[in-house]
Amino acid sequence: MDKVFFLRAALTTGITAFVTFGAALWLKPEWLIAHLRKQSPDVLYSVETDEKIVALTIDDGPDACGSPRILNILEEYDAHATFFLITDHIPGNEAFVERMLDEGHELGNHLTSDEPSIALKNGGFEKELLEADEVLTQFVDDIRWVRPGSGWYNEEMLATMKKHDYQCALGNVYPYDPQISIYWFSAYYVLSNVKPGSVIVLHDYNRRGGRTTKALEIILPKLEERGYRVVTLSELAEKGR
Repeated sequence: MDKVFFLRAALTTGITAFVTFGAALWLKPEWLIAHLRKQSPDVLYSVETDEKIVALTIDDGPDACGSPRILNILEEYDAHATFFLITDHIPGNEAFVERMLDEGHELGNHLTSDEPSIALKNGGFEKELLEADEVLTQFVDDIRWVRPGSGWYNEEMLATMKKHDYQCALGNVYPYDPQISIYWFSAYYVLSNVKPGSVIVLHDYNRRGGRTTKALEIILPKLEERGYRVVTLSELAEKGR
């Protein structure tokens, strides 16, 4: 009896945790973003606008497999994105960076390597920011946006960004695609949570690029049907009120 009771209790607890986690993922974290925005008003999560316009951001590229596929689907739907590049991924993939710029996309600074920026110590964040900037400005004169690795920041990091004329950009529609490797989940999460002024976060590099392409094959035509334009961060920021 006790064994059955504990098995049932464990099963009930597991189901409850799963449902709670699923609900937390699906519901828009507006309360959390509102709190973070109040604490750090210079960080861009989204903009206030009545116009049907959203920004698409793609992290972690460039990648020889994923980047061209993503660029192809963006071109098909006349959509534009801000690509937050990890500069350690650029050698050998310079042609894709050039193509991004040639096709009207925007570059952002995602530092030099795929690691949590907030864990960098003793000036490490500033060092990586500037090293990445030096690489990126070989392709374009000015880089406006930075996205810290893993999306976490502190006040010292924000001060460093401002010192070097960068603005921190995160997002308010993030389908957890590095953790949940199901492209249709990403697609339907985005479509369920997007609204005018949203900033969408998706990922490139290795298998993530292929999943993002498949997600965009669902997302972009649906957004087009709803009358949305998909643009860079800088274009979206100009529409904010």
